[in-house]
Amino acid sequence: MYSLAMLCPDRPKRPERFSKGPVIDLVAPFGTDQSDGAERPRCAGRGDWRIMAFETIRYDVRKGVAHVRLARPEWANAINPAFARELREIMVAIEFDDAVKAVCVTADGPVFCAGGDLKELHAAGDRMPRVASDMLIDYHGAIYKMNRMSKPFVAGVTGAARGAGLSMCSAFDLVVCGDSAKFAMAYTRAGVTPDGTSSYFVARHVGLRRMLDLTLTNRVLSASEAEAWGFVNRVVPDDKVNDSAAGIAQQLADGPSWAIGHAKRIVYSGYDMPLEQAAEVEGLTITSALGRQDGREGVAAFVEKRKPRFTGK
Repeated sequence: MYSLAMLCPDRPKRPERFSKGPVIDLVAPFGTDQSDGAERPRCAGRGDWRIMAFETIRYDVRKGVAHVRLARPEWANAINPAFARELREIMVAIEFDDAVKAVCVTADGPVFCAGGDLKELHAAGDRMPRVASDMLIDYHGAIYKMNRMSKPFVAGVTGAARGAGLSMCSAFDLVVCGDSAKFAMAYTRAGVTPDGTSSYFVARHVGLRRMLDLTLTNRVLSASEAEAWGFVNRVVPDDKVNDSAAGIAQQLADGPSWAIGHAKRIVYSGYDMPLEQAAEVEGLTITSALGRQDGREGVAAFVEKRKPRFTGK
């Protein structure tokens, strides 16, 4: 639904090499301008988001939750340059959309994400390092945005998450997986090294020794092992994954979204801070929260023994 392209109605059409495969039109609130016969979103003024046709991801916003759905099931949702670029654009859109309070990420098909699209990389021949470098600029940029913004991301994982798919899972704030899910690094099996920010996130979840085991031996984690290791938060039946992830995201969106988002930022920043600095950031943030509408409402509701009515303000 949303895209950085909203700013320029004369943006060139997508190159032909990116136009193959299924295209999902995500309709913006203000429609399109087709005066010249071309499919082009209309820029009617501030706050008007353009239509964007995504090839590899489905995206929409409902009741404060941005739903991001990986949509390359015929390729096991493997990551290619088009996917990386579109994921980065979506992350920027989420960051600047005040209507989005939480994000739910799921996938079409039986595999959440098989990792990088090695067939597409192989087809690049001698240009493979350059193609991979360009792709990682977008893909890593998307992960940076996801981690830094004060909106929680909840993933629902079914089937396998391997390589960059596992790396992606490690960057989500909360992960629900199906009871048949499998997780594997799988990089060295293909003669390459980890990417996708896994070297930053995975050891923080499972510990350095276990990270080395996953990376060097390509050990495959079952869903129950992933939960026991702290890599995922919850394991549910496979057919309940999407609803469970969406339910958690909706719960977060309906809550005190400013406090939830800034609580996320405190947890991540505090992990690497000295004790005194972490405590100072906590103090500054909670006093800011107490001065906001939701903070005052939450305290009043507790004292009055009633359910709080949060607005996100």
